[in-house]
Amino acid sequence: MEIKNKVIWLTGASSGIGEALAYALAKEGAKLILSARREDELKRVMANGRLTTDNCLILPLDLADSVNFEAKKNEALQKFGRIDVLINNGGVSQRSLTKDTSIEVDRKLFEVNFFGTVALTKLLLPSFIQQKSGLIVTITSAVGKFGSPWRSGYAASKHALHGFFDSLRAEVHDDNVRVLLVCPGFIQTNVSHNALTGTGDKLGSMDKATANGLTAGECAQQIISAIKKEQEEIVVAKIKERFAVFAKRIFPSLFSVMIRKMAVR
Repeated sequence: MEIKNKVIWLTGASSGIGEALAYALAKEGAKLILSARREDELKRVMANGRLTTDNCLILPLDLADSVNFEAKKNEALQKFGRIDVLINNGGVSQRSLTKDTSIEVDRKLFEVNFFGTVALTKLLLPSFIQQKSGLIVTITSAVGKFGSPWRSGYAASKHALHGFFDSLRAEVHDDNVRVLLVCPGFIQTNVSHNALTGTGDKLGSMDKATANGLTAGECAQQIISAIKKEQEEIVVAKIKERFAVFAKRIFPSLFSVMIRKMAVR
């Protein structure tokens, strides 16, 4: 797949993997719609990526507020006339034990990570089907493949994304609409800083495991490679997380011991 001149809507574009993707996609010659809650940070990314109003639209978006999605879509179509790729990257993580986590936090994790992502996807799906082309890239997580301590609600929301988008991939194959699931492991971003605690507050600190992960730039390059190769699912991680995905599927009892001992914070 050629990325040059493709119109790509990227959520969670103000930091981390999304910011790195914005820069990498800009270098590939894509036309970008950048979304996140913080408009000032989106403008910073636009400037740093040397994007202009000719090839970039800043479109502030809160994934927990799907009521406004229709208007946002119309604004994007008015600007570029079509959308070729949706990259669902926005989301929020968690750092709290299940016993200490309020159900409101679990609901928020699902509202942002699952329902917001699904709502935006469903909004664009009819146009993808009508134009007989489109790519939906959804950034899930390695914990969308296995559960991890301190992330019960987060892992559940990411597992849900896998179920939804695996089903969708089969449904839209004949419409020439493709689905790519990306499962990052530990990536050096602010994900743990912004992660929700059991009371819904932000953790405000960096996990050691996150600090030792791959860079966001490395992650972005692997995602772009997967897009070009038209892959369906990739794991972007170091060997430990990759082995955990393998062990969970092939040796579940071994994985159960591993995950109890694995440093995940």
